[in-house]
Amino acid sequence: MTQKPDLTLVEAATNGDADSFTELCRRYYPAMVAIAHSVLGDRDLAEDAAQQAFAKAARKLPQLKKRSKFAGWLAVICRNAARDMARTVGAGPRACPVTCTDEDLSTIAAESHENNSAEAVKVVKEALTELSASDREVIFLRYYDGMTYEQISAVLGISEQAINGRLRRAKKKMADYLRRNGFGETQL
Repeated sequence: MTQKPDLTLVEAATNGDADSFTELCRRYYPAMVAIAHSVLGDRDLAEDAAQQAFAKAARKLPQLKKRSKFAGWLAVICRNAARDMARTVGAGPRACPVTCTDEDLSTIAAESHENNSAEAVKVVKEALTELSASDREVIFLRYYDGMTYEQISAVLGISEQAINGRLRRAKKKMADYLRRNGFGETQL
């Protein structure tokens, strides 16, 4: 069975089809949690922010002018919900530790440390807090959520080339941080 295009689902949802909006939620929930998590540094809060974003999107959907840009529009709503929540609860990657599970960070840590030890995961979490919000966002979408460049491009509304550049810069910054914290070249 093939997936319906976003535009078809958005049009149907705008016309009152709840099942179409439910499908959009299912399709984009993991990405919105990853975006909110990159802002908040806490998975539970990120899930709350993603749910708030979907609730606001449901109310504001008729106002969406470029319906083909639903994912990017939703990402902006989610990012803003997460920022509002961070201000309210004093959360954020610099205010509280990134609460990815060790399993969530295994891909990133595996690239950073050959034996994927608990220490490597801890240092990778610290390195994530040092990244800019936009760099952290692409790291979370790519490695935490496992999205392709094409999917990230649709969600963030930027080119795949820009995503590649952000990922390279973010990984370089993380590698520099790891080097400064005792990880040698053979471990990176």
